Amino acid sequence: MTTRGNVPPGVPAPPAPGRLGEALEPEAALAYLAALADWLARRREELDALDREVLASAEPVRHTGDITLAMALWQAVADREAQLRAVWDSGRVGREERERMATLVWGRRDTPGSRGAGQQSPLALSVPEACRLTDAVVGELREQLGLDPSSAQTNARVAALRAQLERLRDQSALEPAGSPRRRATEHVSALAARLSAATDKAGRGGDVGGILGPLEVEAATLERDLIVGGARRREAGALVRRVRSERDALARRAETLRTLADRCVATVADAPHHAVPDVDALGPLPNTVAAITAYEHRLALVGRALGVAEQAYGQTLRAHDDREIRLAALLVKAEALGRADEPDLQRAYAMARAALDARPSRAALAEQLVTLYATYLEAR
Repeated sequence: MTTRGNVPPGVPAPPAPGRLGEALEPEAALAYLAALADWLARRREELDALDREVLASAEPVRHTGDITLAMALWQAVADREAQLRAVWDSGRVGREERERMATLVWGRRDTPGSRGAGQQSPLALSVPEACRLTDAVVGELREQLGLDPSSAQTNARVAALRAQLERLRDQSALEPAGSPRRRATEHVSALAARLSAATDKAGRGGDVGGILGPLEVEAATLERDLIVGGARRREAGALVRRVRSERDALARRAETLRTLADRCVATVADAPHHAVPDVDALGPLPNTVAAITAYEHRLALVGRALGVAEQAYGQTLRAHDDREIRLAALLVKAEALGRADEPDLQRAYAMARAALDARPSRAALAEQLVTLYATYLEAR
């Protein structure tokens, strides 16, 4: 059966088996692969037909964002389905491969998530979430294009809306506590009341086509917004954890650098003088994504400043240690040659040793005296 413009009827995504961290049962994995492949084929046919409808509509630009998002989501699911089939390998799978399949199904991946053209941002979605978001976007697009199914499908539409409302209840519970969760819950309750009223009217023989359409659009929009909002909250949480970890790591580096700088200044007279950046001076971690991103940029600048100071102090101390090693090696050589007790060598060694042991040590003088000792040793 087709609708106006030869657009095939919508087909909901198959339910995903198992859960994250648990190996899929072989029979369930095989059935899901078959159902997912069928869904992808039918959804692609539907998307191609919808794309033609969009191009033929009076305002194609109005629908471009939705059809682009739907295509991108379809491709994301298709890519993951190809990975699942590669791991499945015609059924030659053990527990490790079936756990990998569960991760591919339920693990979240980066999927283009913005509706507007040129406004894409990565959203971490699992395969079921991407499928549901595709269903929601396609449902909204069909309604905007006026591609309503016939009255014979009213029961199927009502059943799909009821299932969608259950998903919306689950997603509403994941909203932040307080007003966001309360608003989402109240919105879902209002949709459920309108669906109940429409169902009662249909049971009395009334035409509910004009009621179900807007209800489907509103439910699809809410589901899309909840999925996108949840994904963005996960991204924001990951950003906060990353920036907090970077800040703690820089604070530890700064403390280590202070110790290194103190040692260098005490050891070498001509030590560099670099200020040790104070991570605490950046203030507490902000609470908005934009501010946290800017804060992370400032942390990167602090990290570069720490790197410059670490290199300068470290290089100075390494040069001092190299002189110590050279003098020790020259003494071993002098002893091997039986010349360590020669007066000139003893005086040169004593001066070099004193220059190195002085605190702080004068690097240029110590270098010259170590070279002098080497010159005496080379002389015959």
